[in-house]
Amino acid sequence: MTGEIQLLAITAASVALFHTLLGPDHYLPFIVMSRSGKWSLAKTLWITAASGLGHVLSSVVLGIIGIALGVGVNKMSGIEEGRGNFAAWMLIAFGLAYMIWGIRRVYRNRPHTHIHVHSDGTLHDHPHSHNSVHSHVHKEGKKNLTPWILFTIFVLGPCEPLIPILMYPAAEGDFTGLFLVTSIFSLITILSMLAVVIVGYFGLNFLPLGKLEKYTHALAGGTIMLSGIAIIFMGL
Repeated sequence: MTGEIQLLAITAASVALFHTLLGPDHYLPFIVMSRSGKWSLAKTLWITAASGLGHVLSSVVLGIIGIALGVGVNKMSGIEEGRGNFAAWMLIAFGLAYMIWGIRRVYRNRPHTHIHVHSDGTLHDHPHSHNSVHSHVHKEGKKNLTPWILFTIFVLGPCEPLIPILMYPAAEGDFTGLFLVTSIFSLITILSMLAVVIVGYFGLNFLPLGKLEKYTHALAGGTIMLSGIAIIFMGL
């Protein structure tokens, strides 16, 4: 291993760590969705790991294609920036839709009164809620759909530093170095995501929400939407 590749490997690890920690979109969606969807830790981690792997591999594949075709770094960076903006807007759209659904769910599940008329003409009413009926349907929907939505968004979202900072300099050396630097970046990115998600998972589950518990879906959607807004307008 040459000194240049060693330096690139260290740079890859450092950039991957800080890129992940400074990007709330890398972990907040999984933390809040695990709470609102009552995911187990195992389910939360595999969804996070799969999304992280898709997130990194999409940039790896694009970078390799760019290297093979001799595409310039500036042009590739522009493509990655465009992908990043598109993924951020998808986060905003998904978060907004999920927040609206969460608010609507709370409204629909408010206890209300039903009046019953018996054959003898007597009337009586009783409190009633659709919570038990609707929760099963929506829970199944989230179980089948929400992880795939997050995964798709992460596949479309780029690892911006990977191509200009790591892959092109590594490709100027040898493909063994390219593989090493890319693998280190990918591994540190995914492990960092998992570490933060684990901390957030336990922290959020130990946090008593009280009356806010019924708003967990709406709060999760709002948090995801704010993550996308932070990317667009704050460059996180």
